[in-house]
Amino acid sequence: MSHQDKKLSCTDCGTPNCYRKKGTYPPFCLTTNTNNEEFEAANKLYRSDEFVSKFSLAAAEIEGSYYGKLTRVEEIIVFAKKIGAKKIGIATCVGLINEAKIFAKIVRAKGLESYAVICKVGSTDKTEVGVPENLKVEKGCHESLCNPIMQAELLNKEKTDLNVVVGLCVGHDSIFMKYSAAPVTTLITKDRVTGHNPAAALYTSGFYYKRLLEEGDI
Repeated sequence: MSHQDKKLSCTDCGTPNCYRKKGTYPPFCLTTNTNNEEFEAANKLYRSDEFVSKFSLAAAEIEGSYYGKLTRVEEIIVFAKKIGAKKIGIATCVGLINEAKIFAKIVRAKGLESYAVICKVGSTDKTEVGVPENLKVEKGCHESLCNPIMQAELLNKEKTDLNVVVGLCVGHDSIFMKYSAAPVTTLITKDRVTGHNPAAALYTSGFYYKRLLEEGDI
């Protein structure tokens, strides 16, 4: 698709008038080019759907009361309490088990219960589900697959009220969210290269990671 044929969206906008309404909307703006009935249908959910209403109000209260004051860890604790969650599930990567242990201690210190399931639960070798031997990180030995389905299922059995992702791989996090019965939020997003700070690659795309802006495959 050429740049001329591209359908413009929010990343093409230079004046986010939708936030404070202190400017003008661009011609392609999704706010002005979407049917008002669709917005009203969404707004109705915020007003009347029990889940959406409770979660959106809790999120708004945290933003309005603690903007720039609380860490992500603290926000999750406050959010959990505002929605009435008592038991926090932790879906953790094996590589971030120490971080998960610290978070579990914090959760308990703040009066909530925690239950964690590591990604390698079941110890199933990758080849047993069709992953070729040559795609293992270390060839020729047992290498357990990441098992986000069982992470979700085991947390479902524990009847957790809110599940927290701690560094699950790209894709595995998607599977976990699909199978989790409880709502999911993320504490840590895995990025092995940047020390789990994926935004760093965006901030440095003009210099250290300028290859990201080169057209073509990674």
